[in-house]
Amino acid sequence: MFYYLLKYVILGPLLRLVFRPRIEGLEHVPAEGPAIVAGNHLSFSDHFLMPAILKRRITFLAKAEYFTGPGIKGRLTAAFFRSAGQIPVDRSGKEAGQAAIREGLGVLRKGELLGIYPEGTRSHDGRLYKGKVGVAVMALKAQVPVIPCAMIGTFEAQPPGQVIPNIHPVVIRFGKPLDFSRYTGMENEKAVLRAITDEIMYAILTLSEQEYVDQYAAVVKAEEAAEERAEKARKFPRMPLS
Repeated sequence: MFYYLLKYVILGPLLRLVFRPRIEGLEHVPAEGPAIVAGNHLSFSDHFLMPAILKRRITFLAKAEYFTGPGIKGRLTAAFFRSAGQIPVDRSGKEAGQAAIREGLGVLRKGELLGIYPEGTRSHDGRLYKGKVGVAVMALKAQVPVIPCAMIGTFEAQPPGQVIPNIHPVVIRFGKPLDFSRYTGMENEKAVLRAITDEIMYAILTLSEQEYVDQYAAVVKAEEAAEERAEKARKFPRMPLS
């Protein structure tokens, strides 16, 4: 109930008014039956714009931090995501990844749309990063199509760290469904999972026209943060204790 209240009464009309999103390829999203919508992830607002424009309900795998934040803001954010039917995902290790896959498969078994960002985290610089293979595992185990999706302009509308979005044109572009039935039963083959994931990321890249980086976004973020700390340490070295 709260999901549809947000979509049609509270948040949906506001998002359409502010962003005026242009939708392309919506006919590629099936009117019924399970499917995975795999997209790039440029902004916090991505979580709300896609559900606002889709005719069907879509459930996203959202990072667990959205559900565990401190203070009033954290509790409000958690309540919002839970009410909207989003699923928390712990990204801290292999077992956590398996739990996310189980949750995603549960959504697909109910015949619903599952939204996922294969990069695993938001892009911090607007580029498209290497995808994680969980999307391929779910596509094969559930035997469902994958619809690639590109969010264009949301990075400029709400860059990382910015709370209030800018008024900026946004395009949401869907591609033709990708069928991986030829790989059925091969969900334990690492090379197959990598090939499927790369095909999905290439489809997203074609739609978004981003610059592609063949590294995981989380790794690049960590390396850049380490470089920043090292640079700060060089500029402001600790004085020896007398």
